[in-house]
Amino acid sequence: MNSLFEKIINREIPATIVFENERVIAIKDINPQAPIHLLIIPKILIVNLLQAQEGQQALLGELLLVSKELALQLGIKENGYRIVINNGVDAGQEVPHLHLHLLAGRKLNWPPG
Repeated sequence: MNSLFEKIINREIPATIVFENERVIAIKDINPQAPIHLLIIPKILIVNLLQAQEGQQALLGELLLVSKELALQLGIKENGYRIVINNGVDAGQEVPHLHLHLLAGRKLNWPPG
């Protein structure tokens, strides 16, 4: 059974894609928590950080570098942005496929809640 993100990657369901290469895809979140809310997703299935394996360091680092490039493209580097990884149900992970949330466009309070 494919995760929601695998279905998006395979073009089985639509999404607003803002970035894509051979290893990573970034989409607009359908339930945004900030004016800018993107999801940055590896194209291979990694359920969460606990499932990440040796040898995936480059891919995990690429997710962060893609978030930086998107922040530059969106012009949000001056006011800042937040990168979030929810790891597990109690942390708010709804889709069992590792992904980064890029949030910006409003003041983000701390602690997040």
